[in-house]
Amino acid sequence: MNKKKSILESNLLYTLIAIVAGFIIGAVFLMIAGISPAVAYGKLIDSVFGKPKYLAWVLTYASPLIFTGLSVAFSFRTGVFNIGAEGQFVVGSLVACVLGITLKLPAVIHIPLCLLAAAAAGALWSYLVGLLKVKRGIHEVLSFIMFNWIAFYLSNYVVNIPAIHKEGGGEATKDVAETARILFPEAVRDVLGCKVANWGIILAVAAAVTIWVIIEKTTLGYKLKAVGFNRNGALYGGINSDASVLTALSISGALAGLGGAVQILGMAGRLSQFAGQEGYGFQGITVALIGSSNPIGCIFAGLFYGAMKYGGSKLSIVKAPSEVVDIIMGCVILFIAIAQIFRILFKKLAAKKEAN
Repeated sequence: MNKKKSILESNLLYTLIAIVAGFIIGAVFLMIAGISPAVAYGKLIDSVFGKPKYLAWVLTYASPLIFTGLSVAFSFRTGVFNIGAEGQFVVGSLVACVLGITLKLPAVIHIPLCLLAAAAAGALWSYLVGLLKVKRGIHEVLSFIMFNWIAFYLSNYVVNIPAIHKEGGGEATKDVAETARILFPEAVRDVLGCKVANWGIILAVAAAVTIWVIIEKTTLGYKLKAVGFNRNGALYGGINSDASVLTALSISGALAGLGGAVQILGMAGRLSQFAGQEGYGFQGITVALIGSSNPIGCIFAGLFYGAMKYGGSKLSIVKAPSEVVDIIMGCVILFIAIAQIFRILFKKLAAKKEAN
């Protein structure tokens, strides 16, 4: 009885239902397009598990997603909706890129400096929105949307500064210095078959574990969660809710900024001029929802999304549109959002069964 009840209450159950439903709906759209779902999904799975190098690429794709997922999940747990992870990701990648290009330092100093500066940039970007919220009462969602676009245009402006811009044309910056890259040793990359395999996944997992410890095992985490559950109750209990909001947003922004740094110093190696929002911050919302806003859950959710992104990029080989991945992920989020309906339905069915 208790075991059955705990299963019906489990977020994992409804996440799995959402994922299965997403794939079923994706299959329907594939059939409408005249493409065999078995062939398309077979290619998707083969593109992830077919060779060791595919898994290395999945980990590379997943690393920044885990960071932005952690960013959004942390803010969710503390009662703030960080829809600004996109902007924080962009300013983090921008600062890491500029320092990676302009500074000439040994790797042992260059890499930590770029990472810390990116985290600080993301934290500051988020902190400014927090100030607008606690000092002027401006809702963070509105501010974050505006700050996302400010970051977007700021990045495009900096990319075109002559000292930063790529020589000989091209809408991108120069390559960051090798001393700023977080790539695995060349011999390891050769064995893995992935030329941009990097330490980002190790950093992401370490960040997830650290955030879990902060949330679940520290006084700071208790205070932040208390404000998230009931701001007035926390204030009555002697917790400074404004300070907690600013702290939560700063940590959340730092995580997204680190994600931007990992993307630039690991996979990309340079910053390109944006034609549209890059999307890592918004994809982080998906990762956080799939991971039930649990830091450890974000690791697995990020790996799942990374696998879908990399595997989806190979669907054109079987003439299937890569957009089917977006359809699947969108449906997953929709079903997670309405999970409460399934909870109520399953509980009623279970109660009816027991009554009979």
